[in-house]
Amino acid sequence: MAITSVGIVGAGQMGNGIAHVFALAGFDVLMTDISQDALAKTVRLVDQNLDRQVSRGKITDEDRKAALGRIRTTPKLTDLGRCDLIIEAATERESVKQAIFDELLPHLRPETILTSNTSSISITRLASRTDRPEKFMGFHFMNPVPVMQLVELIRGIATDDATYQTLLKVVDKLGKTAASAEDFPAFIVNRILMPMINEAVYTLYEGVGNVTSIDESLKLGANHPMGPLELADFIGLDTCLAIMNVLHEGLADTKYRPCPLLTKYVEAGWLGRKTRRGFYDYRGAKPVPTR
Repeated sequence: MAITSVGIVGAGQMGNGIAHVFALAGFDVLMTDISQDALAKTVRLVDQNLDRQVSRGKITDEDRKAALGRIRTTPKLTDLGRCDLIIEAATERESVKQAIFDELLPHLRPETILTSNTSSISITRLASRTDRPEKFMGFHFMNPVPVMQLVELIRGIATDDATYQTLLKVVDKLGKTAASAEDFPAFIVNRILMPMINEAVYTLYEGVGNVTSIDESLKLGANHPMGPLELADFIGLDTCLAIMNVLHEGLADTKYRPCPLLTKYVEAGWLGRKTRRGFYDYRGAKPVPTR
């Protein structure tokens, strides 16, 4: 089927980026969130980010205006039922995602494709609780969405080829590159990335290096654009911990055991940039290591 309208559930960091790229690519976007303030903030952020692209010569002002005109918001989840494609981008908790799909199902058209932007949760399991497992996929964008080129496409055990081919075309229209992943815990990117971040936290926990030396070592020694602890703060330490728990529980291998120090930071509410404290303290003029 041809996809022209996209419903996005969740107006957080991922949701606003997804809305941005879809609207810019010519899709009609309808976004919902439990917070009306979050919806208003998303529209402002998309406008600011589009302005930045105009100032850098990547798009025209006409492109910016057209994209903004394609984004609508609603506080009612069920309003998304008429969309061709729905992308769930809510918090990384399976119970929350399942409740969203349960509420949506009675309002969907038979041909509507359901997807989740989950970074680690089983697509097969999420799909099995719906009335359309053959039309359900993982649609995992990287953060920040307007900048990052990759989209992971994850087929559940029941996903049909027509759904997969349709989403391949959508990714192509977005101007991004699709990587196909099997439905195993954390898929490809996070299966490799999160254990690296977790090992960096263990390196800090065991006193092998401090925050600065660990991040500088990976930036200068492995040519990474961000150090692993800086990246963890950018992603959100709660998200990192949630993914490590999925890996640990799903693969039953001790090498995926979350570092106790990562757990401790999350318990303290030091979740990274979004709470202004994590492995760095962001409350001053420049980030300061917390260890």
